[in-house]
Amino acid sequence: MHVYVAGGTGAIGRRLIPQLVERGHRVTATTRDPRRARALEALGSEAVIVDGLDSAAVGESVAKAEPDAVVHQMSALSGKLDPKHFDRSFAITNRLRTEGLDHLIAAAQATGVPYVVAQSYTGWPNIRSGGWVKDEDDPLDPEPPKAQRETLAAIRYLEDAVQNVSGTVLRYGGFYGDSNALLPLVRKRQFPLVGGGTGYTSWVHLDDAASATVLALEQQARGVFNIVDDEPAPASQWLPYLAECIGAKPPLRLPVWVARLAAGDVAVSMLTRTRGSSNARAKRVLGWELRWPSWRQGFKDGLEPGAGT
Repeated sequence: MHVYVAGGTGAIGRRLIPQLVERGHRVTATTRDPRRARALEALGSEAVIVDGLDSAAVGESVAKAEPDAVVHQMSALSGKLDPKHFDRSFAITNRLRTEGLDHLIAAAQATGVPYVVAQSYTGWPNIRSGGWVKDEDDPLDPEPPKAQRETLAAIRYLEDAVQNVSGTVLRYGGFYGDSNALLPLVRKRQFPLVGGGTGYTSWVHLDDAASATVLALEQQARGVFNIVDDEPAPASQWLPYLAECIGAKPPLRLPVWVARLAAGDVAVSMLTRTRGSSNARAKRVLGWELRWPSWRQGFKDGLEPGAGT
């Protein structure tokens, strides 16, 4: 296949491109930053400088590439996340999930590209009532905290738009495997346990997320898939273990009311009410086998050297 990866320098893109190339696929990958073009070429792809919010540039780029599939991996999450102003932190990413997606779908349709795959997210978007582990048939949260409403609306828009063109939505869990922004916070004891730490997270190693994406592309499996590991877990379990794995002191503990004053409703909800996700559909339909089936093994052996420093 010839795969057009929009957002090739993102966390997934950097892992996805080598896996596609290794399996014999041709890759055209985009970046907004001309300084990153050489890095994309080093991964084995053809590099194209494109702003995903520029409809004309996207259309011209896809038309020139004439790919067999288009993959939306565009995001803008390099800055520090402010949980009190969650939607503000995700403002550009939300535009990429809506306007950017519209440009890609329009370009794909104009060029006759038959297949679209897009990155979504699972975890806090799940409905925060009932059982602690949700599958793809469970609804998204109808009443998210106020500061997350725009971001959840963008996720809904993306998932609806992709399914309207018979594409594939990949709901990735919490990424790990590189030096992400969470690790320094854990090392500095700036990521506390809130209340009983009852909020669940479903993690996925970046290499496993990329391998699931390759399988979805090769099989053109349509619909929505949770791309997470086998062990959804509450913060009370994974957070102290992560601290131990990176050589940090145990996390501080905060009462809910103190955490709400310090970090707002989003942080409290994510650490006390968020539901995990099941990967049963992805394993069954895609035949996906995880290298890191549990964050327990992954946090211990799957982090980059020096993670969290």
